[in-house]
Amino acid sequence: MAKSKAKSPRKSKAANKAPQGHDVFERIADALERLAPRRVALPDFAAADAYVWHPDGLHLAPVARVNRVEMSLLKGIDRVRDVLMDNTERFAKGLPANNALLWGARGMGKSSLVKASHATVNATFAGGKRGSLKLIEIHREDIQSLPELMALIRSSDYRFIVFCDDLSFDGDDTTYKSLKAVLEGGVEGRPDNVIFYATSNRRHLMSRDMMENERSTAINPGETVEEKVSLSDRFGLWLGFHRCSQDEYLAMVDAYVKHYKIPAQSEPLHRDALEWATTRGSRSGRVAWQFVQDLAGRLGVALT
Repeated sequence: MAKSKAKSPRKSKAANKAPQGHDVFERIADALERLAPRRVALPDFAAADAYVWHPDGLHLAPVARVNRVEMSLLKGIDRVRDVLMDNTERFAKGLPANNALLWGARGMGKSSLVKASHATVNATFAGGKRGSLKLIEIHREDIQSLPELMALIRSSDYRFIVFCDDLSFDGDDTTYKSLKAVLEGGVEGRPDNVIFYATSNRRHLMSRDMMENERSTAINPGETVEEKVSLSDRFGLWLGFHRCSQDEYLAMVDAYVKHYKIPAQSEPLHRDALEWATTRGSRSGRVAWQFVQDLAGRLGVALT
């Protein structure tokens, strides 16, 4: 009886070791599963014409109603409008087209032109149905996830404008290297069914202070600055937007008033619009729209 009692503790220790080893293998399997590439299914691109990229979960969220301005309401940007429209049409047809950087003055319709060009080209080729040209917005802080987005849509039959609004880089930000690789420099390069449009207040996508700091601290200043400036060279189209004249500003106001059927006489309308611009310190399409919103509110007119 004593011997049998002495053996029982040894059996219990052995029995306890088995599940511990099993737990280790389970933890290893879970870790390998987390490290394995995630397989993400493509969304139903027939459901919408525009999407927003969410890198967490590699998710493209459909946009039911895009916040856009009609092309006919964009005034004072005729040349850049025609260039971007031509480039977008060629891309939609499967012909060679360039990445585009829309840079310059604030509020002059850079992002509005991108969205209006997408809608106009889609309507032209789709005949009122869902178009084959999709607009995907990627936020500035998610630029480093561009390779994952490209991998996701590369095999799709649809064509995509990947759009980043207000793109710029400051300080020690190195995410611009991800953008350079995707646009032209990577082994795979930009997919044939993808084009990249970006807007920025800066022609070279980085502040002058940042470039001068690089020039003053680098061993070879020229090479360092060239590396950063070469990012904007990846865009085949540089479309500059400049501050509008007084006549162009008033034409924008008149176009909005006519489009929304706001009852207003030209002389007091123009006087009030110029006073509004003076209080804002600038004339632009954004300032014109803000004035029209204020005017419509005072007159009780709905902007629909």
